Amino acid sequence: MARIAGIDIPSNKRGVIALTYIYGIGRSRAAQILSEAGVSEDKKVQDWSDDEISGIRNAIATGFKVEGELRSEVQSHIKRLMDIGCYRGIRHRNGLPLRGQRTKNNSRTRKGRRKTVANKKK
Repeated sequence: MARIAGIDIPSNKRGVIALTYIYGIGRSRAAQILSEAGVSEDKKVQDWSDDEISGIRNAIATGFKVEGELRSEVQSHIKRLMDIGCYRGIRHRNGLPLRGQRTKNNSRTRKGRRKTVANKKK
């Protein structure tokens, strides 16, 4: 197993797919990193040499924010929205969807499990 940016990369997968296990790296960015490091996209991680792994590490370290640094930046952006009290910040604070989705029927991902409310007794 190769360890890049503090994450154990699965060794039985292709390089492009394996790099997406790192927070902040998707398919296109993974392909960009591999081409920068001079590694074939189709090559599996277990077939990478030490030089190729170090090249990939350098490409990630110099070009991109990933993992902890990126997570903390995203959290600080959300905190800023909540502090200034804008619409998106209020929606974050209340745990509701913030990009215009309806909340009457769906949005269970943001709201959590249903809280059943009993009917009024006559």
